[in-house]
Amino acid sequence: MHYLEYIELGPFSILEVGSNRENRDTLWLRGGFPESFLAQNNNESFCWRENFIRTYLERDVLQFGPRIPAEVLGRFWTMLAHNQGTLLNATRLASGLVVSVPTIMTYVSLLKDLLLVRRLLPYHSNVGKRMIKSPKTYIRDSGLLHALLNIENMDALLGHPIVGLSWEGFIIENLLSVVPPRTQASFYRTAAGAEIDLVLDFGGQNGVWAFEIKRSLQPKPEKGFHHGLEDLKPSKAFVVYAGDDRYPVDKKIEAIGINELIKELIKF
Repeated sequence: MHYLEYIELGPFSILEVGSNRENRDTLWLRGGFPESFLAQNNNESFCWRENFIRTYLERDVLQFGPRIPAEVLGRFWTMLAHNQGTLLNATRLASGLVVSVPTIMTYVSLLKDLLLVRRLLPYHSNVGKRMIKSPKTYIRDSGLLHALLNIENMDALLGHPIVGLSWEGFIIENLLSVVPPRTQASFYRTAAGAEIDLVLDFGGQNGVWAFEIKRSLQPKPEKGFHHGLEDLKPSKAFVVYAGDDRYPVDKKIEAIGINELIKELIKF
């Protein structure tokens, strides 16, 4: 008997393009599609991504689902970009597009199946807290996110309100590209304000790791992160930040750069 193995071939990751800061920032700005990352300049990269989005909307999507007007799906994709890393509010999105909530969920599922959008589910645990039940959504490739938001260069990105959540999504995608198979990824949030950006449940002896993601070079965990750690009691807790050094923030939390964290994860 023969078996098929399905392997998700994602865009370039930090592990593949090199760990120096220039390559990392180029990957963040342009995303990981080879034609975009390897373009001669930012303008060529941006034009390629615009054409990629147009082709997907006008031709490729039609092969995977029911007939959806390209203009409507394009508006929806852009709306998700503006709401990067936030809780999915299907009712508000439905109102903005003048469609039903089930239609919105169909659109989300389609973009998820096409590996264009990540739907990060809330972590479920028996902590006796009132949990947030809505998922968070991310445009998976940071370059496509920036193209949808008309962000062409690093100056525009650093001055844009989405910069922090763009970085968060970028870090999450790079971490999930190297985690062991069957790792469960989620986020944690309670109605009382406890919040963890990313929870990785490895199962077995490695247990649960918790992450707060900061673009700052001097990261300081939020109060909600501390409350989340009290609830979940993970085996390890990190603040992932934009620097390269690794050092303790307190007895429970370690600050770590993305390169060092990837090295930690690929040891599994």
